[in-house]
Amino acid sequence: MGKVMAVCMSTQVGTQKQNVGAAEFDVNHGLAGDAHAGTWHRQVSLLSADKIEEFNKRGANVVYGAFGENLVVEGMDFRALPVGTLLRCGDVLLEMTQIGKECHQGCAIMKTMGDCIMPREGVFARVLEGGRISVGDEMTIVERTAPRPWQAAVITLSDKGSKGEREDVSGPTIVKRLQDEGYEVVEQLLIPDNEALLKHHLMRLADQRQLDLVLTTGGTGFSPRDTTPEATLAVATRLAPGIAEAVRAASMKITPHAMLSRAQSVIRNKTLIINLPGSPKACMESMDVFMGAIPHAMGLLRNTVQDCARKD
Repeated sequence: MGKVMAVCMSTQVGTQKQNVGAAEFDVNHGLAGDAHAGTWHRQVSLLSADKIEEFNKRGANVVYGAFGENLVVEGMDFRALPVGTLLRCGDVLLEMTQIGKECHQGCAIMKTMGDCIMPREGVFARVLEGGRISVGDEMTIVERTAPRPWQAAVITLSDKGSKGEREDVSGPTIVKRLQDEGYEVVEQLLIPDNEALLKHHLMRLADQRQLDLVLTTGGTGFSPRDTTPEATLAVATRLAPGIAEAVRAASMKITPHAMLSRAQSVIRNKTLIINLPGSPKACMESMDVFMGAIPHAMGLLRNTVQDCARKD
């Protein structure tokens, strides 16, 4: 249980938030009147008062709202909670959607202190049920009554596609397949064949958004620009080669060119990352191979199911 110490807002992006004492929180929007509210996943930002106090002991002397946070809560270590945690404060119900974020270049606190706690301690949430939050209100963690849908992201790697010179067909096709099977696709990206950029997004989606599944399409061949497998292996905390091997084995029954695929399947923390080929047809054939098996794998990563051996 925590206690709300400040309710902060700013009407313009780039300006420090001020403690207004109380505010309305609108469903799927955020704090009414706040510049950062909107129909996205970072509708409300939260920060522990205890972390701010620790930072101030180092001589920072920052006030509530200085980090751009909407809610300052005493007695809750938000950084220790997983994405998907439900937080109740009066009538308002929040769902955590992201942990940490990149610090703005030129941040005044970073310039002064050489450090900023928001990128590692701040969390973000969306508003599921609206209402009013005031200083002094209690905040509690709410137990879920139903499983949270699998959350996924799709990344298309294409130099021409990212420049608008070619339509991305594979990405939307994968998204539709996932949505038809009950997945919540929270991000769809179209980026050039750039190893560093792909690594950045894979780490962000796994570490900050803590997604269950990330599917990439493109960049798995022999071309010098095909570096999707290298980026994927570079961010892995564990390997899961069986998925990519099964896809190649099944694809060999369709075309001998399947042996040229360098696609990888790995785990980063609790996120499963699978490389898919570039063509829409090949993507669907590949997904046919593993879609029935990966819910069990993702359940194990979420720690919501127990591994079991076959009994026959």
